[in-house]
Amino acid sequence: MSTPPTSDLDLFADEVLLDPLPFHAELRETAPVVHLPKIDAYALTRYDVIRDALADWESFSSTSIAFNPAANQALTGTSLASDPPVHTQLRATLTENLSPRALRGLKGRIEEKADALVARLVEQGTFEAVDALARAFPLQVVADLIGFTGHVRANMLRWGQAAMQVLGPMNQRTAESFPIAGELYAWCSQVKAEDLAEGSVGRGIFDAEARGAIPEGSAGHIIHQYLGAGVDTTIAAIGNVVALFAAHPEQFRRVRDEPALAAAAFNEVLRFWPPVNVWGRIATRDVEIEGVTVPKGAQIAVLFGAGNHDPRHYDDPDTFLIDRNPVDHLSFGYGPHGCAGQGLARLEAHAVIQALSRRVDRLVVGPEVRVPANITRSIDSLPVLEVIPV
Repeated sequence: MSTPPTSDLDLFADEVLLDPLPFHAELRETAPVVHLPKIDAYALTRYDVIRDALADWESFSSTSIAFNPAANQALTGTSLASDPPVHTQLRATLTENLSPRALRGLKGRIEEKADALVARLVEQGTFEAVDALARAFPLQVVADLIGFTGHVRANMLRWGQAAMQVLGPMNQRTAESFPIAGELYAWCSQVKAEDLAEGSVGRGIFDAEARGAIPEGSAGHIIHQYLGAGVDTTIAAIGNVVALFAAHPEQFRRVRDEPALAAAAFNEVLRFWPPVNVWGRIATRDVEIEGVTVPKGAQIAVLFGAGNHDPRHYDDPDTFLIDRNPVDHLSFGYGPHGCAGQGLARLEAHAVIQALSRRVDRLVVGPEVRVPANITRSIDSLPVLEVIPV
């Protein structure tokens, strides 16, 4: 059995993080799995290989989702970084409040909030799309849902961003983010039911702990996941919605003419620009992938964008087409660890897309600004210079 080819690419170099897709394409055309000595990891680059690995939790464990040991150790015992059967039990409580039935009860309120926010921004005529919409909306929704109040509400953005940054290798971004992620971790390790608003999902998680549905002391871990894994990624996705609709007015027009296309449009946004750029796994045994061997103990780098742009799976993958409706995109993961919060993320994004399509004919934007980040790829600022209303 042969070893995978090697590349000297540093996946976490600034220029790669700012625009990863050309680098992903190069790796993808090299081989389905490529060894990257600079980060001591094996990158999975093609759609089928990524999907198969995500489904095979026994060979590709989630006990090493980060690219440094300190973060993996800190995440021990969370549903993000555990495998079945522990993962199954923890996830059941996490998803209890994110089930289609639970979300149906939230749908009306989330749509009203999105419509009111978009109406106000359209009336202003110019606004900062990331701060005023992509960040403001998910932060409000998650804070209300979990029952965050006071200083926690004020720190959600800092904490959520840091929780993702620390999953990278031990570079400057990771080192600077550890103390901030530590604030979140410290708060989650001592939070009590009474710290959260009455009637909130956060209170419900503590109720589950009290009745023995989850292990004692794990309610804080689950709340950590709502904030740590759910906020920064949704912000990235909604920022991408605005940027891609502005850049492709003919695609936005399709949604305006057919509001039922909102779900298809969001799937294509997620496929085209995945909010999560790279994610970790660890090989629990020697694994053969298309004739080469990934050794036991190898750190795996799952490249969602490389899979989502694989021409073996999607025709014309570098073109943004909402009629594609790629329901099988990889951006929410796959298998037992498929994104637990994807129902909530969809609800938020669909509400924003529908509100924009009701009120806006076209968006004129200035240049987008991106800042390199280890795990999520998002727009840091995007000025909307003019709103041409319907």
